Amino acid sequence: MKRLSLTLAACLIGSAALAAEVAPKDVPFDEYGAVATSLTGTAGDAANGAVIAGTKSQGNCIACHQITALAEVPFHGEIGPSLDGAGDRWSEAELRGLMTNAKMTFDGTMMPAFYKVEGFIRPGDAYTGKAPTEALTPILSAQQIEDVVAFIATLKEE
Repeated sequence: MKRLSLTLAACLIGSAALAAEVAPKDVPFDEYGAVATSLTGTAGDAANGAVIAGTKSQGNCIACHQITALAEVPFHGEIGPSLDGAGDRWSEAELRGLMTNAKMTFDGTMMPAFYKVEGFIRPGDAYTGKAPTEALTPILSAQQIEDVVAFIATLKEE
């Protein structure tokens, strides 16, 4: 019995190690822009997601959205909808899709694609002649996306 338990534990650990992060180019959007499975295979950390959502150099969700749970963070925007109650309005798959690339759901949205690395227009050559040529990195990592999704999913109607 002990050997069976150890074998099972080793298999589970091995399969967790094989669960690779989904690359930005490989995100599986459904026809409505939702992303059903985690980008990392790991659950998000809602507390870390709240920090990312309120930090200007990271997600900076409050630049465009009102979030009562982050009332202590100054300068909430009004461009996007309030995220209060977002956990009731959207599923985790829909939230993940919106965070990854909102244009897959709302074509004309101003929301940035937080997990996209290609298909951008680089206007720098027209203005400075110095548009970057190296590969772009996503604004947020796959785990940061999962953390923000976990946080926003906690924002329920009161």
